[in-house]
Amino acid sequence: MGSTSDLSVMEKAAKILNDFKIPFEINALSAHRTPEAVETFAKNAENRGIEVIIAAAGMAAHLPGVIASMTTLPVIGVPINASLDGMDALLAIVQMPPGIPVATVGINAAQNAGILAAQFIAKTDNNVKEQLKQFKQSLKEKIVEANNDLKKISFEYKTN
Repeated sequence: MGSTSDLSVMEKAAKILNDFKIPFEINALSAHRTPEAVETFAKNAENRGIEVIIAAAGMAAHLPGVIASMTTLPVIGVPINASLDGMDALLAIVQMPPGIPVATVGINAAQNAGILAAQFIAKTDNNVKEQLKQFKQSLKEKIVEANNDLKKISFEYKTN
């Protein structure tokens, strides 16, 4: 993440990875303030066993793209709402030049970034694949339960 102020958002990705028992790192790296550290991280990530990088940043939000320019690993960008309702970060991350793709989730959508990272890892890890199947099934069950609860609500003109 671009700074530790992003941690409150990025904890949602960490929780998903932790729940799925996927080892992960958390680092504060700034494309503007610590470019050498970003370069070292990006260029050595694959050799350290990292399979997917989730990079979060707000405002100018260059971190995901800078990392993507230095590695062949998939990079998932999380735009952080630090100013302009996060639209500046969203546009900075999603509008990458040809050849430097960054998968981008919604503003502050770190949970989806964690799930997407798990989906990348599930391509070669059957344990993670099974946990993802169970997770997605639990999402379906929550909606079924919610609809059952809604059936109990009564209004004069409600027809279901």
